[in-house]
Amino acid sequence: MLKRTFRSPFAWAGVTLLGIVTAFGLYWFQPWKLVTETRVDDALPPVAVTTNPVPGASGTATAGPSSAPPPANRVTAAGVFITHEHATTGRAEVIRQPDGRNLLVLHDLDTSNGPDLRVWLTDQRVVAGTAGWRLFDDGEWFEVARLKGNRGDQVYELPPSIDPTAFRSVSIWCKRFAVSFGAAELKAT
Repeated sequence: MLKRTFRSPFAWAGVTLLGIVTAFGLYWFQPWKLVTETRVDDALPPVAVTTNPVPGASGTATAGPSSAPPPANRVTAAGVFITHEHATTGRAEVIRQPDGRNLLVLHDLDTSNGPDLRVWLTDQRVVAGTAGWRLFDDGEWFEVARLKGNRGDQVYELPPSIDPTAFRSVSIWCKRFAVSFGAAELKAT
């Protein structure tokens, strides 16, 4: 004998609504990113190191007065990352190339992965602790690019229209939640 069961249409509506809310929550928060890593190892540009060679020392050639050192990349600003919303370490440098182009280089970056991470140059100073989490969208900022990965060395070319000296910090910014994962104050070198 067949037994019929009656199901309320509200039960199906509830199940459907729960499915939609769950799918949206997974999309919005992307919790799997808390346990996944993306490592990037871009080739770092060589930078000029100023040394004073001792004339006549082994391995040092003495050059005549007509020789000039070739143009080289040079670090114009640098800073160390501090933690904001998520533990973040590493170093940021602005490098000026001989042709006038500028690069933003992140050395040994180590931070959490997140749903919508960006690299921002900002005019805000870096403030430690929770007081510094949400400052960077208060003033002038420039979105350099999406963060390539949450670990490793990364190089970003800055457009010619951007003057890096107009900015005083770099932030690993979570655009979705408007919060800084970590930031570095850029100081002229």
